[in-house]
Amino acid sequence: MTDLNALPTAAVLGATGCVGREVCAALGRAGYDVLAVARRPRPDLAPHAFHALDVAAADPAALAALLTTARVEVVVNATGGWVSTEEAMHHAHVQLVDRLLAATALMPRRPRIVQVGTIHEYGFVPDGVPIDERVEPNPTTPYARTKHAGSEAVLAATRAGEADGVVLRAVNVCGPHTTRASFLGTVMAKLAEASESEGLELTIADARRDYVDVRDLADAVVRAARAPVVGQVINIGRGEAVSMRELVSLLVSASGIPPHAVRERSARVESKGGGWTQADITLAGRLLDWRPRIPLARAMADMWATDRAVRSAAHARPAD
Repeated sequence: MTDLNALPTAAVLGATGCVGREVCAALGRAGYDVLAVARRPRPDLAPHAFHALDVAAADPAALAALLTTARVEVVVNATGGWVSTEEAMHHAHVQLVDRLLAATALMPRRPRIVQVGTIHEYGFVPDGVPIDERVEPNPTTPYARTKHAGSEAVLAATRAGEADGVVLRAVNVCGPHTTRASFLGTVMAKLAEASESEGLELTIADARRDYVDVRDLADAVVRAARAPVVGQVINIGRGEAVSMRELVSLLVSASGIPPHAVRERSARVESKGGGWTQADITLAGRLLDWRPRIPLARAMADMWATDRAVRSAAHARPAD
């Protein structure tokens, strides 16, 4: 017998990452039971049911059984990241999506799939050009190509009537638990080790990029899970291109290190995102009734505070 009072269940793949953990929290606040799925657990996922699984290596039938038993109605794919090799990116961004789609095709009731893609799927665009969903994707890096392949797989399955999917192409994220593999995460790590007396030298490219707080992205995911939108690509960002120097300045301010202690060096733009990104978020407003709410200054302050708390907890942990 079906429990009419049971909460809907959402599974979050990549639940321990920067995006995944905020998506878990946002879905929980929105009234979902959350099944957190990742290769390894984290203590801060304790409020949610957890299943340890490498989805990219999973048997689709076993994954289908897991999702069916948990009565999953929504699957959010928040996996992937700046992994090192193209082979690893293919595993995380393409093979995982293939296994997920094979699994959901076996389920008696197919869940909604929200694929968290990336603005980099569009490739490089000229400075000053906002990127809307009509831009033809032209991914030029292994990261962008593999992320785009995963997104296209979800869209193709949806067009064929084999899935109920939507793709969010998100700009770079900031805010709590930002990975140290990112540019801002690297700057944060250097600031954590710096002293006012010795100062710090930072190399900053002359670039402008769109950044959104990860909690705003998580809110967009929840809205996409519920919206009557199928087979659609929707850009998620702040809709503004901010200079990397301004972002670093906000992070330095959050760290408490005096600005005069930081020495800047200019550099060529050599990154996966090019020198310019600015998402056109008009469609997100129209289809999801979504807009970013968290200012970048607060995002940087919370990013720094969270990292400091994690470092303090690590130092307080007794040695093995």
